[in-house]
Amino acid sequence: MVAIVWFRNDLRLADHLALDATIKTGNPVLPLFIYDKNHPRLLGEASKWWLHHSLTSLKNNLNKLEADLILRQGNAFKVLKDIATKIPISHIFWHRRYGQEGIQQDIEIKSHFKELGVICHSFNGSLLFEPYTIKNKEGKPFKVFSAFWRHCLGQNSPGRPIPAPDRLIFDPQFKGISDTQESLGLLPHPNWAKGLEDSWEPGEENAQKTLEIFLADHLKNYKKNRDYPVMKTSRLSPYIRWGEISVRQLWHATNQSGIFDGHDADSECFLSELGWREFAHHTLFHNPDLAQEPLRKDFKKFPWEQDQKLFDAWTKGLTGYPIVDAGMRELWTTGYMHNRVRMITASFLIKHLLQPWQKGEQWFWDTLVDADVASNPFNWQWVAGCGADAAPYFRIFNPTLQGEKFDPKGEYIKHWVPELRDFPNEFIHTPWLYKGRPSSYPSPLVNHQKAREKALRAFKEM
Repeated sequence: MVAIVWFRNDLRLADHLALDATIKTGNPVLPLFIYDKNHPRLLGEASKWWLHHSLTSLKNNLNKLEADLILRQGNAFKVLKDIATKIPISHIFWHRRYGQEGIQQDIEIKSHFKELGVICHSFNGSLLFEPYTIKNKEGKPFKVFSAFWRHCLGQNSPGRPIPAPDRLIFDPQFKGISDTQESLGLLPHPNWAKGLEDSWEPGEENAQKTLEIFLADHLKNYKKNRDYPVMKTSRLSPYIRWGEISVRQLWHATNQSGIFDGHDADSECFLSELGWREFAHHTLFHNPDLAQEPLRKDFKKFPWEQDQKLFDAWTKGLTGYPIVDAGMRELWTTGYMHNRVRMITASFLIKHLLQPWQKGEQWFWDTLVDADVASNPFNWQWVAGCGADAAPYFRIFNPTLQGEKFDPKGEYIKHWVPELRDFPNEFIHTPWLYKGRPSSYPSPLVNHQKAREKALRAFKEM
């Protein structure tokens, strides 16, 4: 009999509860990854690139244990049933998902295989706390982050991470049912991903290296520096998204005691960012249409202005506002954008250009290597003012003032907007005021003050 460990968004060997349970059965272990091209939300192009290299890393790590990763594509339920016709299965273990489609599929799989006498069990491998365990005094989900996080911190500390296995029973005959990695079609043709290749090294070992560098060099002053795009922060988000490192590992590495005592403002700030991610996933659990429907239902009436030319200019970093353009070009080149700049660029699209937040969310979904099914729409709704604990709609970022405050010397702008590299610093955030402005850099798409007034009128109309 064979025990399957079904890898999903947890492409690691350390602190992998499902893998640990599979090994403990004593049966040969079949490590399985299923790529479903017909999933309701297909991966974005940048995510596909990361997934390809993350799977390569996981295969290499399994090879060191004299095992291999079996790759299949198609509907996961059908794939598992097909494998069961070829191999006698005793157990199937995996880590839970919290989107409605994933939950429903897991229920169907458990029900089907239980009737066949196969033991199925899922584990929490991606969150600190299960969404159904965190409720307010009325037994309902929290809608305000501060109260949510205080409640979480009052729970038992997340369990200690478990080490990666040093051995694994594997039958080489399993390879006969595997698809090739190339057949998954994850890499772009032609290859446009050089910027991603120059910026990132996916995989579990690189996740650990990134964490070690962060703790040694960048955790100190994190609370202050995290708002400045030229300062190094953790850069852990894609590794977290793909489960190449677990949140339990991050929790205990950052907070060695395992008990949240708030003695270190920088550690406290970083852990609260993990809490914000947690809040996003808990919100998705209770609101499965998070990527399409505003949590504030009155926003369904918002008078968006569908303008493809404005949207395209935003995607290309040609808005005429340097901090916005720098962020959009960083995103296009590296598959990443600094968090402060994400807020600025999202706010600009929504409140200056009056384009639907869903369009911006979809663009980020396609271009971010850390595009996450919960965090991506959750954060877009927060900026739009229609999400959980959202910034009020009338709080509209002034992109010029944001640039002056968080990129005062224009270092970030000059790196990503080469047209402005030789520009006088006093005009780097307001190039339209400088008579010698290069013709290659566009004038502002909109006037900030007029756009702000228009957005506020639209809000009142809603």
